[in-house]
Amino acid sequence: MLESIKYGSITLVVQDGKIVQIEKNEKVRLQSNKNR
Repeated sequence: MLESIKYGSITLVVQDGKIVQIEKNEKVRLQSNKNR
């Protein structure tokens, strides 16, 4: 999972000492168009 994300975050949700949920938030950087 870590290799597939360039920018962003991964959040682990833990209940009773066990991981119950993994959230992956990926950010995409848009290319700026300098010809405008």
